[in-house]
Amino acid sequence: MFLFKFFFKFLSFLLLLVLVIPLWAISHTWLTARSDASEVADAIVIMGAAQLDGKPGQVLTARLNEAKRIYQKDLAPRIYTLGTGAPGDRFTEADSAKSWLMGEGIRRSAIISLPKGRDSFTSIKAFSSSAKRSGVGSVIIVTDPYHCLRSMTMVRDQGFSAQCSPTKSGIASLENSGYRYLLRESGAYLAYISLGRRGIHLSDHVT
Repeated sequence: MFLFKFFFKFLSFLLLLVLVIPLWAISHTWLTARSDASEVADAIVIMGAAQLDGKPGQVLTARLNEAKRIYQKDLAPRIYTLGTGAPGDRFTEADSAKSWLMGEGIRRSAIISLPKGRDSFTSIKAFSSSAKRSGVGSVIIVTDPYHCLRSMTMVRDQGFSAQCSPTKSGIASLENSGYRYLLRESGAYLAYISLGRRGIHLSDHVT
């Protein structure tokens, strides 16, 4: 009888974990996606996304527009663009983003291009190495709304203070993102805090 009660309680606890943890991750991702940067920081960090022969794709263009908006509000004095290119590409995500920003009137000296990393974690690691040498301590991350939580968590784990300014337009904005993106990012967040922090990194690069 005792063993049966113990097994029942243990099974109930496992079922509770199976339900509660994913729901917590989904709600946390959903709420963070609705936040917005409001405090001054040392730098803006634009997460990389696809470029097409030097021209930013739709997702990257939306991130660049958001970065330009908060830069023009004087929330940060410099911008980091992240992301390398696919094998054989003539251009990188970071350099394509920098060219776009300069074309919008942002001075070259305010933009630091870091064409490294094919996924969120490796891009952030490259940013961390460069930014710490430059004395950066606080950042505003610009990315898709549902990508905010995981990106901020990774950046904070590198020792920075981080807030997020999610994109307001484009195919990855809140009004255009479906529940699949929310579920995918919630799962990726759980994978990072459970495995990534232990050195097991699953790439989120989308081909």
